[in-house]
Amino acid sequence: MITAAALAALATACAVGSWRFTTARWTSRAPRLAIILWQSLGVAWGLATTGAMLAYAVQPYGLGVLPGLIAFARGETPRAPWDALHVLAMIAGITALAVLVVVLLTAGVQALRARRRHRMLLALIAHDDPAMPGVRVLDHPSAAAYCVPGLRSQVVVSEGARKLLSQDELAAVLAHEAAHVRERHDLVLLPFAALRRALPWSKVVADAQAQVELLIEMAADDRARRYCSPRRLATALLRFGTAGAMPTPHGMLGLHAHNVMARVDRLVKPGPELAVSVRYGYIALSVTLVTAAPFLWVIQL
Repeated sequence: MITAAALAALATACAVGSWRFTTARWTSRAPRLAIILWQSLGVAWGLATTGAMLAYAVQPYGLGVLPGLIAFARGETPRAPWDALHVLAMIAGITALAVLVVVLLTAGVQALRARRRHRMLLALIAHDDPAMPGVRVLDHPSAAAYCVPGLRSQVVVSEGARKLLSQDELAAVLAHEAAHVRERHDLVLLPFAALRRALPWSKVVADAQAQVELLIEMAADDRARRYCSPRRLATALLRFGTAGAMPTPHGMLGLHAHNVMARVDRLVKPGPELAVSVRYGYIALSVTLVTAAPFLWVIQL
């Protein structure tokens, strides 16, 4: 019973922390660190929520979550009789865990299929340009710039974007898209998209997904500014924001007009970096969150 209560308390703390985290102001100063913390909150919440139900379900065995589930699977006789609440908790816990796994796998498979179809489409309608090696050029009048993530990643830019942007601005945009590819931001977004699919009614989940989407754009901006002028990237963002850019295809990562001013402000007037002690504090919190739930799954309290 103590293990179930501890896991329930951890799940509640993660839910409250996620709600408070959506309004945090420091995240734009350290987007990569904020992404890590969001991932830690998501993992801890999922394991703690399902673990709390399963811990109560296997309480008659007098074991921890994982040992209790193993004993249940083996058909061992529990030390105490089961009642309806323990049965319901077992059904709810296994169902919730299965839903989380299934929606994650489904989101991953759908993303892979969408990217495979889009690569086939690009092979027909896009072409290479010697002036931009490694970039596929799309013959479309609207402004578009995005990447197709994966093992065979591609960066795509439209003719409309080439006409809209100067050479320096275009180089900044391409550096931004290359950053998405290198840092595999598609894998960062996947669990949050899957969680949104599982809990479409949850405002906290919707806000978390929106925050992570903004943070990966900021992280890509930060990497791109190593190779280009931040002001050129800022002006490119403004041009895309006012030109009515083409929507990014499903499953891809692209330069779009969402939260343009927030990104432009930090590119033009970057804020002070977080203190080292604060960074280490958030790293320690992330490690604690990731390890706490699995630890509670395997021990007996």
